[in-house]
Amino acid sequence: MWDAETARRDFPVLQQTVRGRPLVYLDNAATSQKPAEVIQTVCEYYGTCNANVHRAFHYLAEEATRRYEDVRRRAATFFGAATPREVVFTRGTTESINLVAWGWGRKFLRPDDAIVLTEMEHHSNLVPWQLIAAATGARLRFVPVTPEGTLDLDALDRLLADGRVRMVAVTHASNVLGTVNPVAEIARRAHRAGALCLVDGAQSAPHLPISVRDLDCDFYACSGHKMYGPTGVGLLIGRTPILEAMNPFMGGGEMIDRVELEHSTWAEIPHKFEAGTPNISAVIGLGAAIAYLERADRAAILAWEEHLTDAALQALAALPGVRLFGSAPQRLGVISFTVDGVHPHDLAQFLDGEGIAIRAGHLCCQPLMRRLGVPAVSRASLALYNMPADLDRLVAAIGRARTYFCHGT
Repeated sequence: MWDAETARRDFPVLQQTVRGRPLVYLDNAATSQKPAEVIQTVCEYYGTCNANVHRAFHYLAEEATRRYEDVRRRAATFFGAATPREVVFTRGTTESINLVAWGWGRKFLRPDDAIVLTEMEHHSNLVPWQLIAAATGARLRFVPVTPEGTLDLDALDRLLADGRVRMVAVTHASNVLGTVNPVAEIARRAHRAGALCLVDGAQSAPHLPISVRDLDCDFYACSGHKMYGPTGVGLLIGRTPILEAMNPFMGGGEMIDRVELEHSTWAEIPHKFEAGTPNISAVIGLGAAIAYLERADRAAILAWEEHLTDAALQALAALPGVRLFGSAPQRLGVISFTVDGVHPHDLAQFLDGEGIAIRAGHLCCQPLMRRLGVPAVSRASLALYNMPADLDRLVAAIGRARTYFCHGT
């Protein structure tokens, strides 16, 4: 069994008190906390080899470049990419999806082509496609969400049937419902219809073992800050022939081969997508986060998180006035709920007063909120350092909040 109590000691921020109480951190779907070795790795870069990468021949630059490219190789292995050349460093999932939307979409989409999304997408996998559809004349189509919080795959087949779909972009795991979607099957159906498949892995990368080859997706996007790494860094993994055919997303230094006054040619992949000075320290910190996960027993962590999720769902369901969202058989520890008579924002503020951090609002999923019939929800989300005592405090505090807001002090 995973030892969450021991793991918790690896994370300095979790050792503090908040509002006079030990911190309970249940906002991991928004961002995870960082183990000490990640923090130390970032500091070590600045203290020992702070220099730009790929551009100079002095020791500091060579060492920075070596560490930076070592992370690319480590990430390729961790995510099962065919080669490190398929790993592009970005600022996170949002930039990765925008890179595909503009670098691929602007070049290859034509009027009346179609892009298939789903009703459960985060705005990061919705708004970029809205923008590129408006720019190219492509049309958006949407796979509906069932009452259980799963995707209607029969509807997907109907959306693919006319042969106009060029891209299917889908979240691997919902940041609202926790649903783990069958993305390998979705990719298979997309390819059979002549479309590419992009997977938003922002929520899946921290929790599930990922092999992009097994998923058979054409693009996989994720963020470092949700998988115990620094903020402001992420990955796009793409198939080599597709990346080579795409246009650059941004222009500037580093991504060029030859520059004339009136035209330029591009560097080889992945560098043609990494214009300017990258977030070097964060990339190196991401490497430390991946190393941390590599050493951990991922199967034991997943089983532990599933155990905590089941316990949380049962405890919350037993509370009067609590409504839970999503009942997919395969899900992550992302638990969205409402409490009768208590606005989600009020609940989050009340819980903060007890040292408990959750998320409240539309969770960057306004269309899904409308599908669920609510303006906002409260969300508790789990990570490898959460323990049963965290859930006990959450459930007890929700009970006190309902008494406070519904019956007065």
